Amino acid sequence: MPVLSLVADMKRREFITLFCGAAVAWPISAWAQQPAMPVIGLLSSLTASDATRVMTAFRQGLNSAGYVEGSNVTIEYRWAAGQYEQLPALAADLVDRKVAVIAAISGTPAALAAKAATVTIPIVFAIGADPVAPGLITNLNRPDGNVTGVTFFTSPLAAKRLGLLRELVPNTTTIALLTNSDNPASVLEATNARTAAQAFGQQARLLNVSSERDIDDAFVVIVQNRIGALFVASDPLFFNYRDKLVALAARHGVPAIYADREQAEAGGLVSYGASRSDAYRQAGNYAGRILKGERPGNLPVVLPTKFELVINLKTANALGLTVPEGLLNAADEVIE
Repeated sequence: MPVLSLVADMKRREFITLFCGAAVAWPISAWAQQPAMPVIGLLSSLTASDATRVMTAFRQGLNSAGYVEGSNVTIEYRWAAGQYEQLPALAADLVDRKVAVIAAISGTPAALAAKAATVTIPIVFAIGADPVAPGLITNLNRPDGNVTGVTFFTSPLAAKRLGLLRELVPNTTTIALLTNSDNPASVLEATNARTAAQAFGQQARLLNVSSERDIDDAFVVIVQNRIGALFVASDPLFFNYRDKLVALAARHGVPAIYADREQAEAGGLVSYGASRSDAYRQAGNYAGRILKGERPGNLPVVLPTKFELVINLKTANALGLTVPEGLLNAADEVIE
């Protein structure tokens, strides 16, 4: 073969080799240079069985900020299932995984555990209590620091809920107050309810509950002391075991008022409070906005604008109660 032809042939082979090598290597290099998908760590006092209820609204909020789970954001889930002692370790695990945002959804204990675990990772909470009282933030309008969120503000409504219960059972002289001693917000709510009961001239029996078994023990006390009505404080534990609470109240014929409409939908007599779904949706939106670069300290805490009264008329009839006409007219929903 002539020398010139041999050189040309070698150059062609070198070019093909270099071109093919680049074609193989380029996609790998380009893939490696793609920015990592941000991760949200979801820390909740609720159970995994409530994931659909919680996450449907939370994802809607994320979507409104331009994020879709599995597409441009990942979510790591940590459910404490009412076992608050597990929350610090779960929060620490999310911090170790270097998540971009921690969403402490439902329960002051979850939000406090997240705050104790980090001062740098942004935290978005969705709780039922006043976030200033336990020290989550210092100012509702300008939280500052790395924490902000949404409150559905059920805890401060203790006196209002107690008044509604009195309308349903006006002759009751003693009311049981069910609270979770492991949740400062729940204890404060029950304390406020006791003060309101005393102002109404009623006796109030405080029942501390921190586990499923304690719920059974509380009803033993209610039945043995012939307590005529039950006030259930806002707490993730009572939300988790709403079916059990409702069943025990029905079995023992105890009229009860709850903080969440889901409890009335499960068969509870009456509930009064803001929408959890709205709060979770707002929290999702805030998480998305923070991922886009907004500082949590510049995002004011979102407060509820509407509180819903839900009356389960079927349960009222089963308890032999006559619901006042004015209360029925004021209800946002009557379950029949």
